[in-house]
Amino acid sequence: MGETFSQLGSHEDENKSILPPDPAIGSKAARYASNGSSKCFSSCEPCERAAGASFVTCPTCQGSGEIPRELEKQLVALIPYGDQRLKPRHTKLSVFLAVLICLVTSCLTIFFLFPRSIAVQPGGLNSSTVAFDETDIHLNITNVLNISNSNYYPITVTQLTIEVLHLSLVVGQVSNSLLLHIGPLSSEQMFYAVANRIWDENTYKICSWLKIKVHHVLLHIQGTLTCTYLSHSEQLVFQSYEYVDCRGNTSAPHLLVPHPP
Repeated sequence: MGETFSQLGSHEDENKSILPPDPAIGSKAARYASNGSSKCFSSCEPCERAAGASFVTCPTCQGSGEIPRELEKQLVALIPYGDQRLKPRHTKLSVFLAVLICLVTSCLTIFFLFPRSIAVQPGGLNSSTVAFDETDIHLNITNVLNISNSNYYPITVTQLTIEVLHLSLVVGQVSNSLLLHIGPLSSEQMFYAVANRIWDENTYKICSWLKIKVHHVLLHIQGTLTCTYLSHSEQLVFQSYEYVDCRGNTSAPHLLVPHPP
């Protein structure tokens, strides 16, 4: 092999021996010491063991040579510059794969966790009940709300606030705390009921007079839906206009058609 050993330490006195005065060790040291000349010699040849001396396997001779244990910390192995052990193996490939994996992981994370829209679409009137007193109309309605989740993670509907107006006057309000879970890329329908009290005189006449054949009132419904996802809360605003029959005691429920995602 192209490896040699040189003795470390100061050489102020070249004639002064650094080894203990043991002839066996001295003969072994002479085999592995270097006098600084340009000519290097191999120290990997098998050598005869001296009686009472301790030896360790030479790490650069692949087990074919030995060095005295006393010189184990004083000798240094010189490795040629072109030795394969000094050349990194597959470094470019490893760096390229690491960068590629990081880029792919980042892109996938951004793609799946990027917030997308949550659609809230009023589904119309489901049913209504009407009652009269001397001056007011008590109109209870049940509406449908379609919620579509376009994200790749689930969302939770936590609160629904509804306000019903008739002729720009608030006739009904409701606020419900919910816990509705909607899965990724899916849609859900929810129902909400609002009790309304209409005290307008003209509307009362329209709904109570038998001579009038059309008994409908226009209600303006405004709502706010609160959703949470990934420790984030979002409020979604929606509104709709509904014509409600205010003469019949009840109205037949409308057929519910699932809202497409």
